[in-house]
Amino acid sequence: MKIAIIGAGAAGCFAAANIPYKDGVEIAVFEKTGKALQKVKASGGGRCNVTHESTNIQELVACYPRGKQLLKKSLYQFPPKQTIEWFESRGVKLKTEPDGRMFPVSDNSQSVIDCLWHEMMHNKVQVYYHKAVESIVKSPKLGWELNFSDGTSYLADRVLIATGGFPRLEQYQWLNALGHTLQPPVPSLFTFNMPKHPITELMGVSVPDVSVKIAGTKITANGPLLITHWGMSGPAILKTSAIAARELANRNYDFQVVISWLKDVTDEDLKEIIVHLRKEQGKQMVHHKNPFELPKRLWEYLLHQCGIYEDTRWGELPATAQNKLTEHLLRDLYAVKGKTTYKEEFVTCGGITLSEINPQTMESRIVPGLYFAGEILDVDGITGGYNFQHAWSSGWIAARQITNP
Repeated sequence: MKIAIIGAGAAGCFAAANIPYKDGVEIAVFEKTGKALQKVKASGGGRCNVTHESTNIQELVACYPRGKQLLKKSLYQFPPKQTIEWFESRGVKLKTEPDGRMFPVSDNSQSVIDCLWHEMMHNKVQVYYHKAVESIVKSPKLGWELNFSDGTSYLADRVLIATGGFPRLEQYQWLNALGHTLQPPVPSLFTFNMPKHPITELMGVSVPDVSVKIAGTKITANGPLLITHWGMSGPAILKTSAIAARELANRNYDFQVVISWLKDVTDEDLKEIIVHLRKEQGKQMVHHKNPFELPKRLWEYLLHQCGIYEDTRWGELPATAQNKLTEHLLRDLYAVKGKTTYKEEFVTCGGITLSEINPQTMESRIVPGLYFAGEILDVDGITGGYNFQHAWSSGWIAARQITNP
């Protein structure tokens, strides 16, 4: 049996490493670039966010804006617990950070790459580079014929497609030709650009827990926020971008975002706090008395936006200024025009329509003998190890099924 895997990324290589080794089984991986596992190499600033520590599958599934029905089945078959055991049993010890993300103890993604590569070589996997697929043809007699842009071809009995996501719909044409339909690709996991907005002068300031909302929608996310020289980033922004990926693409990335710098604080809560400050610390300068533990530069920026001067005391704060401060703290509105890919961690929303895939096997319901794994499917998660976990789970399931009669 000859098995062809298209794509030498996380899902493709993990599948290749997990196909049960048998005499007479040939595994070939075809990669269109000159390197394997490039996203693994770059992930987490070069440390590789392997997975997330969560053991509750329902909570885990909630971290994926798209793909929940498939994930409810795939993550039960190969959950994070098994991912951890798989790597640690092969010498890659993992550690958990406070937010639940898991990294190799080495803090080096090369540890993960070397582990995967060792298992692939143990399976006698052949890897071919600069092999961009132009077409796949199903032949009743020959099986699958893979045709590459360099004029070569390869015959296989089974094919696993693990190419990752494509940014443009026309790049999926060779998959359309097989009878599969696709959800149009749009970017996910990106930062918000705010050209020439004065808040960008606070670049480097981070706030540990804010609430982000896309104005005019019910889309919200919480978490840390980082102000950058181009706008806003950090987990809260990245989560929002993933959840709202299609909505923001439809708006051509021209929208407004509402920030609550105090997250769970309500108008009533804030009113009580200010009343208390007026009574108990009325002689304190507003600029010097920051009761919300916001970064100093951000606090001063917000006060400036409200027209609250440095010599204003809490006891003398005018009602209009108090109302403005409430709005800025709880409903700070910013215009966003454009996006920036977050580091090297580009993720695509969209891909193969999930109703066309058997989640128990990752085999096509349309064309027997054709399998899918990873980001090529219409599955994507927020930042935090979730996208790699989907790659490991789907790759492992496909690997276990692909050699079955």
